[in-house]
Amino acid sequence: MVAAGGALVVFGGVKVHAVGSVGLTRMGRGVRARVEVSLREKRGSALDLEVGGDLAGLPAGSVRYLTREDLEALPQASYAVEEDANFSGTVHVRGVELATLAREFAASSEKALIVAVCADLYRGHYPQGYVQAHRPLLVLEINGEAPAGWPKSREGSAAMGPYLISHPHFTPSFKTLGNDEEAQIPWGVVRLEFRDEEAVFGQIAPRGAKADDAAVQAGYRIARENCLRCHGPSSYGRLKGQLNWAGIAFFVDASPKEFAAYVRNPKSVVKTAEMPGNPKYDEAILQALMAYFRAFFAKKTS
Repeated sequence: MVAAGGALVVFGGVKVHAVGSVGLTRMGRGVRARVEVSLREKRGSALDLEVGGDLAGLPAGSVRYLTREDLEALPQASYAVEEDANFSGTVHVRGVELATLAREFAASSEKALIVAVCADLYRGHYPQGYVQAHRPLLVLEINGEAPAGWPKSREGSAAMGPYLISHPHFTPSFKTLGNDEEAQIPWGVVRLEFRDEEAVFGQIAPRGAKADDAAVQAGYRIARENCLRCHGPSSYGRLKGQLNWAGIAFFVDASPKEFAAYVRNPKSVVKTAEMPGNPKYDEAILQALMAYFRAFFAKKTS
């Protein structure tokens, strides 16, 4: 449905406000004129969103910034969120879909893996399939409030701004060994990266004679979805977790029983561990993860 003047478009129950969209702004009632939303070379505020990776028209690895005003000038989506684990009840959110940001600023939006990086280096990963299935949103407002008025995190008293990611409604699109696809809903997001999906996942893909084994592929899928949030290949640089991808592979190879215990309950192995446990991971999932990391370790040491 498109309202008069094109001000409101409704897709599947999600309202997308076109006024103030990229290249367009409201000029009087229902009249819009073209404007440009340009990436900025310098940060002007703690609320500016840092963007990097493969940006359109810029050398790879460039870093630029978007102000909240810039983000407000892009097409906006708004909806009620009822089942987001970051919130204790229903909230109303407004923001910019990650697909829109990729179309406007990524060097190749069709190949872009969008990575949301938080202040503590936690990462949310959004491959093309995830973006198309779940329409993740960079949230600008919660219940009409800017970040200063947002609720605190459910884990404690931490502020969830300057940005977070949510969805209109998350329904898992696949299951691996009984483990449902998990929502990528980081808060405290300070940076978005646009990377080449094939190149990033190629760095951690299993290789060798057992690469196509069902257990290896299942472990790869689970690790890519879960472990990659806090760990990663050496190309990621600083990480939230202490081990990079090769370090996890070495852990599995050297101490498989301790690895399995750590994944389920980290504090049972390291009392000061900050990683949340995965008590629902059964033996099949743990064996799949170890099979995958052994395949990765064999690739790195061959």
